[in-house]
Amino acid sequence: MKILVPETIDVPGELHPLVHVERYDPHTPIPAEHLDAEAIVTWGNGPESLESIPKLTQLRWLQALSAGVDHVLSLDVPEGVIVTSGSGLHDRTVTEHATALALTLLRRMSDAAAAQERHEWSSEIGGVQPLRPADRVTSFIDANVLVWGFGNIGQNLARVLTLLGANVRGVARSAGERGGFPVIAEGDIDEALGDTDVLVMVLPSTDATHHALGAARLAKLPRHAYLVNVGRGSTVDETALAAALRSGEIAGAAIDVTETEPLPESSALWDTRNLIITPHAAGGRPDGAAMLIRENLHALLAGTPLRNVVER
Repeated sequence: MKILVPETIDVPGELHPLVHVERYDPHTPIPAEHLDAEAIVTWGNGPESLESIPKLTQLRWLQALSAGVDHVLSLDVPEGVIVTSGSGLHDRTVTEHATALALTLLRRMSDAAAAQERHEWSSEIGGVQPLRPADRVTSFIDANVLVWGFGNIGQNLARVLTLLGANVRGVARSAGERGGFPVIAEGDIDEALGDTDVLVMVLPSTDATHHALGAARLAKLPRHAYLVNVGRGSTVDETALAAALRSGEIAGAAIDVTETEPLPESSALWDTRNLIITPHAAGGRPDGAAMLIRENLHALLAGTPLRNVVER
């Protein structure tokens, strides 16, 4: 059996004694001599290699290392091919980044950087400060955090923010409890926004989530609220977000994703006040990828269930 593994991922050691690993460039079409592969791993693939995947006539299994697989599901992959995601590989890295973005907002790191450029020891930022000023959020202690998209990443993030003192609730398709945290249904989110200090979005890109956060919902957030988006850029109406930031409707935002990536140089987002932008940097380094590939490969050959199977 032949498996194609992109050069963008390190897979040390032998995956299986009966399997031949062939490395490929994820930014070019898959070479003709490898179109007989029965399995392929995708990570950081460009359109040229993705468009080659339907040409793998013997393909049995596709392992995406990203948590979201919309880029794969849009391909004309035969119905019988098993598709598995990288769910769980990005829990810790995205949690780190989301926490860093939120703390940058709460702790006014951008203001501190600007004061440093002015050679100014700012008394507005340092020294004696109120823990819970009436007009802004400066700490996770007793802050109300809403995590919209409460899968593996959302729940891992909730645990970290709870350790920092936050009161965390999740938002998912249905209400209940997940991972020990209260979860409200998406249909009830409008009522919850008014009591939210920090809204963290970890939503996938689907028709249902397109511009899920628009002008109407931004208006429901308190003026002191912050937004952090580490899900997908299409879930936020960027025009409405920029308007809310310019008018002071919300205090600030930090986004790791945009609707168009890379973000065009001409985009107004670059110069929008109180907005921090990072270039889709939250993940980028799947944690435990080799173990997942090896485990799923062994399951495939043994005829047992694979991890992270995506329903199509």
